[in-house]
Amino acid sequence: MVASLGRTLYNFGQRHLPGAETARPPRPAGALVWLHVPGPGAAPGMLELARRLSDEDGATVLMTCPEPLPTPSPGVILQPPPAETAGAAAAFLDHWRPAALVFCEGELRPAAVLEAARRGLPLMMVDARAPHLPKGREGWFPGLMRSALSAFSRVVAIDETAARAFRKAGAPSGAVLVAGRMEAPSAALPCLEAEREALARLTAARPIWFAVSIPEAEEQAVLSTHRAVIGLAHRLLLILLPEDPARAEPLAAALEAEGWSVTLRSADQEPEAETEIYVVGDRAELGLWYRLAPITFLGGSLAGTGALQSPLEPAALGSAILHGPRPGAFGAALGRLGAARAARAVATPADLAEALGDLLSPDRAARLAQAAWNVASDGAEVTEMVLAHIRRVLEEAG
Repeated sequence: MVASLGRTLYNFGQRHLPGAETARPPRPAGALVWLHVPGPGAAPGMLELARRLSDEDGATVLMTCPEPLPTPSPGVILQPPPAETAGAAAAFLDHWRPAALVFCEGELRPAAVLEAARRGLPLMMVDARAPHLPKGREGWFPGLMRSALSAFSRVVAIDETAARAFRKAGAPSGAVLVAGRMEAPSAALPCLEAEREALARLTAARPIWFAVSIPEAEEQAVLSTHRAVIGLAHRLLLILLPEDPARAEPLAAALEAEGWSVTLRSADQEPEAETEIYVVGDRAELGLWYRLAPITFLGGSLAGTGALQSPLEPAALGSAILHGPRPGAFGAALGRLGAARAARAVATPADLAEALGDLLSPDRAARLAQAAWNVASDGAEVTEMVLAHIRRVLEEAG
């Protein structure tokens, strides 16, 4: 009775929300799994799950999100979620006929969840942090969250704190387990191995750091850091990639005019023994520079609008990470790296110079890089467990 009252109040509020349903493409034949993410920040693990279901199992994957997501793998259909009304949820499920539903982080869409449960569809929650209603629908609806959570046969929590939150909110105790996060798509960027070997020979035994995607507003901070630290390590080489690749050539000329010893990648120049700054501009070679440099500074994070490259890119390739106080779109990833002591945060150019000088000690950079690699490659076992559960469901569904 209490849950029914909560559902009635929730549905009453939804009746006043405008918005038409998006046109839906035809449903492909075969098994279909519905994955729902509440926002782009929650998407990486689910995108990797979607890719593997599509590539390895031949399943059609429907992924819904209220906001735009990165382009998924072929075989994955992107759609907005249905409106949170019983009628919209029923029409959505009638059209797509999923064999299983996987939600993440903890967002509950009661209309869809309860309609799926009424039809006997298996539901799973992964990367579970804390249960909550959709944005804009927060409120107290008696018994509604408990009723929705009781529909989930499996809740995979990221830690024990999250597990307690789900149990307290009404998830069946036997359905909740602590496993951690699913893995994100691999951030290991490619490179030509012959090119890496040749440059490694040219720079052998030299300390190197890579300043990636540096906006003009941060150029002086990077240069002052290099000037300060080169006094401690006179053979230090800076690989500098400006935010705008077209700026590489004029920047190299300006640096030479200031007295720096500079070589320019786009002019087919290679770093020589006396080169202090190697200016590069081709983003297709990011994997090369991450592999070559034991230390990477994320441009945009100190004096820009936020980090301009994913920290998981250098992390996946063994480069220790330095970053400023502005994470930009990568707050979640930098938060994970920070919690694992796998990245070094700095607040000022002076802090950057101090941190860089500290990381020139190979063992310290290696410890940071190893911790970062662990974070970047974390979650493989969790993804395997989730895949195994979905595969069992698909086998049972026939």
